[in-house]
Amino acid sequence: MSQTILIVVTSHDEIAPGRATGLWFEEFAIPYARFHEAGFETKVASPKGGPTPLDPQSLEIDPTFPAEAAQQALSDTIPLTNDVHHEPYSALFFPGGHGTMFDLPDNPQVQRLVAEFIEHDKVLGAVCHGPACLVGALLQDGTPVAKGRKIAAFSNAEERAVELADAMPFLLEDRLRELGGDVTTAADWADHVVIDGKLVTGQNPQSSRSVAEAMIRLVRQPET
Repeated sequence: MSQTILIVVTSHDEIAPGRATGLWFEEFAIPYARFHEAGFETKVASPKGGPTPLDPQSLEIDPTFPAEAAQQALSDTIPLTNDVHHEPYSALFFPGGHGTMFDLPDNPQVQRLVAEFIEHDKVLGAVCHGPACLVGALLQDGTPVAKGRKIAAFSNAEERAVELADAMPFLLEDRLRELGGDVTTAADWADHVVIDGKLVTGQNPQSSRSVAEAMIRLVRQPET
């Protein structure tokens, strides 16, 4: 029986009126393709369900990349509700895009699902702004999920480089540190992935494939 990976994407479509944002397509499309190449099924959910907003700047991709299947998967996502739990899934993945900074941190369903996967020792991956899913998520004893964990995420330096530091509700690197996360950063746009147990995080779009590969390895590793 094929194993299934749940992918949760943003529903948020603007940074400010007239300034569009959403999912960074590469961070979804590359892992999506890699999961399927490895024999996994996927389900795609979002806070609101329905079509996923894509950051317009993320659509200039290699024309040889098979993007059609990924675009189709984003056309009608399932809504993230109380009915979505960890049991049917081998892993949970959060791609980034600036939209995630607005609708993942305060979403109770995201917070609940993240805590479920962590507490049941299941693979959880996130890339770029995707680790915003960790902000606000608490274990049953009230401890922030991020506390004491090694994490990679879109860095302050990269946020300033794209000139969006002042437009964000917070800087992700700073917030994860405030929550007790052990955040490590590499050079801007370097492929940088951190693995802490079954938590896999990547710094930027360039880390997307490496995060997916690490998740696949962790799901497939034999139980010890």
